Amino acid sequence: MVLEQIYTGCLAQGAYYIESEGEAVVIDPLREVQPYLDRAAKTGAKIKYVFETHFHADFVSGHLDLSKKTGAPIVYGPTAQPDFDAHIAKDGEVFQVGKIKFKVLHTPGHTMESTCYLLIDENGKEKALFSGDTLFIGDVGRPDLAQKAAHMTQEQLASTLFHSLREKVMTLPGDVVVYPAHGAGSACGKNMSKETFDTLDHQKATNYALRADMTEAEFVKEVTTGLMPPPAYFPLNVMLNKKGYDSIDEVLKRGTHALSPRAFEAAANETGAILLDTRDAETFSRGFVPNSINIGIDGSFAPWVGALIPDIRQEILLIAEPGREKEVITRLARVGYDYVIGYLDGGFEAWKKAGMETDSIQRVDAKEIGQRLQKGERLNILDVRKNSEYFSEHVIDAENAPLDFVNDSMAQVDKNKTYFVHCAGGYRSMIFASILRARGYDNLIDVRGGFKALKEAGNVPVSDYVCPTTML
Repeated sequence: MVLEQIYTGCLAQGAYYIESEGEAVVIDPLREVQPYLDRAAKTGAKIKYVFETHFHADFVSGHLDLSKKTGAPIVYGPTAQPDFDAHIAKDGEVFQVGKIKFKVLHTPGHTMESTCYLLIDENGKEKALFSGDTLFIGDVGRPDLAQKAAHMTQEQLASTLFHSLREKVMTLPGDVVVYPAHGAGSACGKNMSKETFDTLDHQKATNYALRADMTEAEFVKEVTTGLMPPPAYFPLNVMLNKKGYDSIDEVLKRGTHALSPRAFEAAANETGAILLDTRDAETFSRGFVPNSINIGIDGSFAPWVGALIPDIRQEILLIAEPGREKEVITRLARVGYDYVIGYLDGGFEAWKKAGMETDSIQRVDAKEIGQRLQKGERLNILDVRKNSEYFSEHVIDAENAPLDFVNDSMAQVDKNKTYFVHCAGGYRSMIFASILRARGYDNLIDVRGGFKALKEAGNVPVSDYVCPTTML
């Protein structure tokens, strides 16, 4: 038997390829399916089933394309109602794959169709649990995402999840290995570990939600406390996963349309497309196409695109490092942004060589901020980290303007004042500065290295923990 976890860091997502005797299954595949086809071809295996643990909210699954390309049926757990052909499994149903079996465990609570797949090896031993978003390492799936679809409150869904865990999951042998759909960094939970798998016994000992003496009321309270609002694109991704979507091949064909600088400018003027520049913050700051926004491909790219571009059907014109255009289009498609309509051929350097207008954003080092504060200068400092990060520790007198709520945060900014903008490390602050620059805010200066650099500079006054009034 072969069991491979295929982990994608920018989405904190785990897909799984399991093979036995020339037959294979793929669990929760990503949008681009060629890697799974290549993996099966490597050993001459046939993909027999595509297992889906639930209708995902944080990414668009590759189930439809993979099924079409292999003939493998898509399998969902009980109560799922997709708008395409799929096998809706019964609770306890068993699927034979080579010499191993997969048993369906219906575990509603995160969503009502949520299902785990229990792997039973050739000797009949219960070996591994592919737990989707039902059970994470260190956490459980948040119960607030499916309220509208389930016509239930988050408390009712949490109660349902409590019983699923106690009656279906925690009764399994302690040495069963738990393989979840997500790890730390995903918005599908609030306390996930950086580890991507663990034994059930260890989770029972360390996961707050699996405490043996925990009452249902305690579980509901703890699981529903401290949930942040989900990203706006989540319900849109659920819709795509449930109703269907364009093939990734069509998305790539549409997006990989090279445009000369003049053609790119014409497309920008004639459409409502967003100009998305995916280069790193330092490179972007030195020169960019006017009105473009910067979300770097080498950071938490897909989640920030999802958080900041509300319409997944929004047309996008791309400025990327030459040679990375296909990668960017693929990663946009992972979260449902299928309407890249072209990219700047040759990237920003081609734009500059063509004599087109350019813009830039000033950056300063953290030590300079400290030196100016020590001289008694009064600086307007914007901290664009999350509220929780700011309340934990921040530069004294800095104002919190979270990137997560950029439209609200923008109302705090006076166009006539100069602001020094920082986040934790420099990624989010450049996104913030570029969005405001595109909207006519010309006096934002980015702090290179963010809060980490400000602390390390040693000459910037930093506050201790401050309790927000909403917590009093």
